[in-house]
Amino acid sequence: MSSLISDAFANPRFQLLATAVLSGATVASLILGYQALEREERLTELKKSIPSLVEEDHEIKKLNSFGGSVDKEDARNQALARRAQAGDFDEELILEQLARNRVFLKPEGLQKLRESFVIVVGCGGVGSHCVASLARSGVSKIRLIDFDQVTLSSLNRHAVATLADVGIPKVHCLQRRLIAIAPWVKFDLQQEKFDGNVAARMLGPWEGDGRAPDYIVDAIDNIETKVELLKFCYTHNLPVISAMGAGCKSDPTRIIVGDIGSSRDDGLSRATRSRLKLLGITSGIPVVYSTEQAGEGKAELLPLAEEEFAKGTVGDLGVMPNFRVRILPVLGTMPAIFGLTAANHVILSITGYPIDYVPAKGRAKMYESILNFIQGSEERLARAQEPGIVGLKTPLTLGDVAFLTEELYHARSIVTGIPTKLALVRWRKPDGLSFNTLGEGKDVQKWSTVRLRDLVCLTKEEAARHEKEIFKAGKAHGEVYDQETLDRVESKLAEAAKYEAFR
Repeated sequence: MSSLISDAFANPRFQLLATAVLSGATVASLILGYQALEREERLTELKKSIPSLVEEDHEIKKLNSFGGSVDKEDARNQALARRAQAGDFDEELILEQLARNRVFLKPEGLQKLRESFVIVVGCGGVGSHCVASLARSGVSKIRLIDFDQVTLSSLNRHAVATLADVGIPKVHCLQRRLIAIAPWVKFDLQQEKFDGNVAARMLGPWEGDGRAPDYIVDAIDNIETKVELLKFCYTHNLPVISAMGAGCKSDPTRIIVGDIGSSRDDGLSRATRSRLKLLGITSGIPVVYSTEQAGEGKAELLPLAEEEFAKGTVGDLGVMPNFRVRILPVLGTMPAIFGLTAANHVILSITGYPIDYVPAKGRAKMYESILNFIQGSEERLARAQEPGIVGLKTPLTLGDVAFLTEELYHARSIVTGIPTKLALVRWRKPDGLSFNTLGEGKDVQKWSTVRLRDLVCLTKEEAARHEKEIFKAGKAHGEVYDQETLDRVESKLAEAAKYEAFR
């Protein structure tokens, strides 16, 4: 064996190959060393160009845009951000900072992200984590919308807020901290409450170049404004993802992205979905929600205790003086996961990366079938009153059907709880005509008087029996159903009457 090794070393070809390998390794080491040294020099030059922390006091004490004093660290970060946003920042250093994203998304994908404009509405626990991730990932233009301020109770879930930020607007807090991480990101701060009256302005193009938003993130925790935002985006074909409720949730494995029409087991999601369905929006909006269900020992929202009222004035650092609200039980980790999930969806969507979420079961065909059943039932009822009637219209939409079936009756028969072959049918036979008439001759229009508060959810077999016994035979409901069923129905009909105001 030793003679073979000796012969190999003595062989001129082997010696030449070994020399080449060693030379190549030496050259590679020199190149890598030079590149590392060059990168280090660029980074050193950048750091040297940042204003010193020992600059003159009169510069440090000047007020910022929200009325607070600018400390030394803020002054340095703001100076660097002004340079970076003016284009005076080493492109190679930016690419180095975004290197992991660049490898994952490919250069063309990262470029799309760097050219994008994203709006985040709501900058609390969910929104702050979303914004922080978008800024770190390469989004160059971000508009922040929130009227609120950082409070002490915000610190258990806010992405970047510190004790020093308590009392300042959330939008300024985010900009203040994130320009220290990604100084080239341009922020448009809108410290204002979002509602339908300002939607067109707040969700409009970027002022600098007129670019329409590539994506909008809804991180609002108020139902009314949440619905207004989603309706505006849906109507104007603006890409949007909505974060549902993280309160009272603790299981991160249950957080998913799905369509607004399929989200379940979440109070905020259910309320938002109900209002949207009454506005005719039954699908087409992606949402982040949790399928976790309430259970024994788990946190839940309870009324504010009397001893809390007895404590007197609260909220010295709150948004509005004397404005008392219930404190929603929130585990600090859960809003972060909701926000990061929303940011992840935005990044994938903008860059064109494949999205393969597990699809939820579609319900559109079921809603169409139920709407057709209502149409047929109303026509049968009208013909019993006026034989030969044709062209009867029904003033209900797929959204109405979806709301009644899913939200009010939870996709089950009110009588037996059976969840298959469902139908909606009038509970009571009308005292007078079941339809109205407008016009005469060829211009006549006839339409059903049926309302949401008139309909109950049954199986098709139960609905056929109901029509036969209640409408045709004229029996009283007490002859056909037990008292427990009658009480359940009356409760649901009263609830439907309240929701009609939101149609």
